Amino acid sequence: MIEVNLLPGGKKRSGKGRGFSLSGLSFLKRGGGGPPADPYILSAIGAGILSLGLMGWLFFGTRSRHEDLQVSLETAAQDSARFADLIKRTTELTARRDSIAQRVEIIQKIDADRYVWPHIFDEIARALPDYTWLTAVTQTGSDPLTLRITGEAGNMYAITTFMTNLEASPFLRAVTLEHIEGKQSPTDPQDIVQDFSLTMNYQSPPLDQLHTVPLFENGPGGSSPADTTGR
Repeated sequence: MIEVNLLPGGKKRSGKGRGFSLSGLSFLKRGGGGPPADPYILSAIGAGILSLGLMGWLFFGTRSRHEDLQVSLETAAQDSARFADLIKRTTELTARRDSIAQRVEIIQKIDADRYVWPHIFDEIARALPDYTWLTAVTQTGSDPLTLRITGEAGNMYAITTFMTNLEASPFLRAVTLEHIEGKQSPTDPQDIVQDFSLTMNYQSPPLDQLHTVPLFENGPGGSSPADTTGR
């Protein structure tokens, strides 16, 4: 049914239902003579958009950094395992080196004393004059190496010569006459011999007084010579 308002200045009655109006969004209009946009609202909208962008950038940046840190952590774990094995092997090699060094030191000490007694007997035999006989050569001390020589001589001159020759040796020093006594010879009761005992110390001579000589000559097999120390 159509209604017509015949009263001047009357307003048209609106329908029962009210529709959605865009008048409330008039602040978004630009140009066309509409009212200007509200700067506070625009600032709030821009701040929200900027916040969303910043949150997205932080999210993806943090995620990328987390992945990089995870890769670095895995690499560090692998390096740690590799270095731990290297340190273990180095420690084992160091222990073996120290053990070998101790054994070599022991061998060197043994080798250094290997020729002591050969030198002693060689020097005693070299210094022994005529009409002198030895009955014993014994060790009486170790630091320094001390010796006692007992024997018999035909006269006092032989004993004096023996002591002088021993003092001239670079391996012996501090030769001292400990005992001397005349007695009958065991082979001829009419003959008198001098029973004596001497003490002395062993010393290592200076290296410039020693030289090495080959113990074995090179044979057909081409074996290398072994050197020994001698005067």
